Amino acid sequence: MRRCAVLGSPIEHSLSPALHYAAYANLGLSWSYERIEVDENELASFVAGLDASWRGLSLTMPLKVAVLELGAVDQLARLVGAGNTLILEKGTRRVYNTDVGGLTRAVRDVTAAPVPRVTILGAGATARAALIAAAQLGAQQVTVVARTPSQAQPLRALSHNVGVELEIRSWSTPFPDADLAVSTVLSGAADHIAQAVADSAPLIVDVIYDPWPTVLAATAQRAGCTVINGRDLLVGQAVLQIELMTGRSVAAEVLYTALVEDC
Repeated sequence: MRRCAVLGSPIEHSLSPALHYAAYANLGLSWSYERIEVDENELASFVAGLDASWRGLSLTMPLKVAVLELGAVDQLARLVGAGNTLILEKGTRRVYNTDVGGLTRAVRDVTAAPVPRVTILGAGATARAALIAAAQLGAQQVTVVARTPSQAQPLRALSHNVGVELEIRSWSTPFPDADLAVSTVLSGAADHIAQAVADSAPLIVDVIYDPWPTVLAATAQRAGCTVINGRDLLVGQAVLQIELMTGRSVAAEVLYTALVEDC
């Protein structure tokens, strides 16, 4: 039996086991998938101790940067500066990032229209993934809105690498009109600017999935926006992750059904 797991700290909240077990059942695989509490200081020794039965690991916070030191890093994961998937095969280790693909997939599930103007709230690792996803979605202009604009300056080099024009603004300035707005900030952080965000774009992504709906999501829905939530992103990245681990594809609907049944 092949073994997989999701690692992080804390990890008890993770919905990944429900998704992966649903995929295994659909694919006819007798694999196991566990939640394992592992922090940054424990990650290298944990991975080193895995035997040949292990096939893949899902990595959540705070392990997405530390995992880059533990295998051959895919170009996309290197560009993001974070990995969420470690594939183990015949003594080799390969690191991937499916968060970017999860976001692009979630957006394309609701619209095929171009999104030339994108606004991103926040300036952390998730904002980096969102910036790359925006480029993949055809964005030409990206505005990063940050409480501390200086923290967003490292995104300038990334925007150059992916070929988009970047503007950095403070939260206290007016929100520009956009085709898509992506909130990458913690739950509650955008509550006081929720109306401004909802008024700025017809399509809103909020990476939070618990608690749901967030103030931003509820405000955007009342304003008539299309809202993509963290569960859509979770399913999108999991579909890609499962394909990396098993070599086989599973329909997103299988994973959505598992989320409904698990809650």
